[in-house]
Amino acid sequence: MIRNEIVFINGDGETSRDFCYIENVTQANVLAATTSIPGAVNQVYNVGVSARTSLNQLFLLLYESLKPFYPHLKSFTPAYSSFRPGDIRDSQADICKAARFIGYEPTHTVQTGLNAALEWYRQNL
Repeated sequence: MIRNEIVFINGDGETSRDFCYIENVTQANVLAATTSIPGAVNQVYNVGVSARTSLNQLFLLLYESLKPFYPHLKSFTPAYSSFRPGDIRDSQADICKAARFIGYEPTHTVQTGLNAALEWYRQNL
């Protein structure tokens, strides 16, 4: 979007994922690496925010966050392409095990993670 290049969305854009900001992932890794609970060691944990965000919603979050800083985005729209073969429609992480065993609790939603990333980006241009 920043470079005014076409943004492709696979399918109708209603496919959803549990998008997760990197600080949530870092938190889970630190908690897993430092736990002293024997049953929590050598386990596999799902990490996410336990919420679904559609590709259309993600596009709008990015678009609305960038539009004030990039005037060329005023009339920017995505281009829709075919669904990816074999892709599932929706997915959402079940973070209950990570919460129970290592105390994982996401600190960033998709929106707050995006805000933090954009703030970092603006400060480091």
